[in-house]
Amino acid sequence: MSDLRKSFAKAKLANLPSEPPQSSAALPEEDEYERQPLPESEQEEDSSSASSASSASSTGTIRPNSKHLFARPIGSGLGKKALDPLPWSEYFAQEYYLENIRSDETVIHHVYVTLPAPKGPLFVLHHGAGSSGLSFALFAAELRKALPNAGVMSVEARGHGETIVKTPEGLIKGEPHDLTLSLLSSDLADAVRLLQAKLGWSQLPDLILVGHSLGGPIVTDIASKGTLGSSVLGYAVFDVVEGSAMDALQKMNLYLATRPTSFLSLASGIEWHTRSRTLRNTTSARVSVPSLMYRKPSPNPAIPDSKPWRWRTDLSATEHYWENWFTGLSKKFLEAKGGKLLILAGTDRLDKELMIGQMQGEDPPTSRSSLFSQALIGLWC
Repeated sequence: MSDLRKSFAKAKLANLPSEPPQSSAALPEEDEYERQPLPESEQEEDSSSASSASSASSTGTIRPNSKHLFARPIGSGLGKKALDPLPWSEYFAQEYYLENIRSDETVIHHVYVTLPAPKGPLFVLHHGAGSSGLSFALFAAELRKALPNAGVMSVEARGHGETIVKTPEGLIKGEPHDLTLSLLSSDLADAVRLLQAKLGWSQLPDLILVGHSLGGPIVTDIASKGTLGSSVLGYAVFDVVEGSAMDALQKMNLYLATRPTSFLSLASGIEWHTRSRTLRNTTSARVSVPSLMYRKPSPNPAIPDSKPWRWRTDLSATEHYWENWFTGLSKKFLEAKGGKLLILAGTDRLDKELMIGQMQGEDPPTSRSSLFSQALIGLWC
């Protein structure tokens, strides 16, 4: 790690507050919900089942450490204003559609970006399965408050959000998409290089790769292969390890069978995510849920569909790839070069390989890893 990069990290991260910054946008308004704690038994059941589901689907979320941990909405429903979608432009400065022409396909990568200041780092964010780049909207906003010189780039995978794949003939490919890990990690690395070319950067800024759920194996694969070279300062994985993810996959079909397949409106989708506690932050639901859905045209215009809003990504169709995503994750995470950070709901989520690594003191804290870890832990937890 160069002296310049060390000095940057030390200057920008060492002064972070010990407690994460809170903003009024980060939590639902007090008058939206009457908050009540759940019984002890229900707390335990929710913690295990929800965390397991999020290992394969990023619509789950890490449980924040706050007095409202087990809050639930009650009453007849949230007000209409509380369910209105929020625009992405409140959280990112720009969006880009980056064309990636390959011999067998063309990928149009959709990314949300706020550019870094000169010599500032770029946080490259990758969502989990079934989610979108807007899953990181609130995180990106808080990150910029803590590190004003940092940039963020939130990438959407193929088959997610507004990223599309075309055949050589120019036809848009539908599901099932090829979602092998190697292809997804190539997509992410290519999107970073394409942004570099579009913006005319002579070289990449320092990169910090951040992945939630499925995004974790993707950023780890890039770090392990060295795809983006020495530009990668470090990488962080949120809410997923190989052992618990593989266990959770056995329950995923049951989880998918119990969730709605369609919604009356975007507001209905947002309400379902908050009422089911799939997303615990109403603001996050309002900005991210609309990107998870699309309005399906009725086959008969004379008979409108009563619930036209459908999931943009069919998670059941991705089952073939689930083991491919997570197999070998722990080994690669421990062995890849660069600063590394793993954030879980608790140490009980560690699998055997990671537990051994922790006990043996793998990757002891250094200026390369611990400084950026302070920032991410404070913002995510």
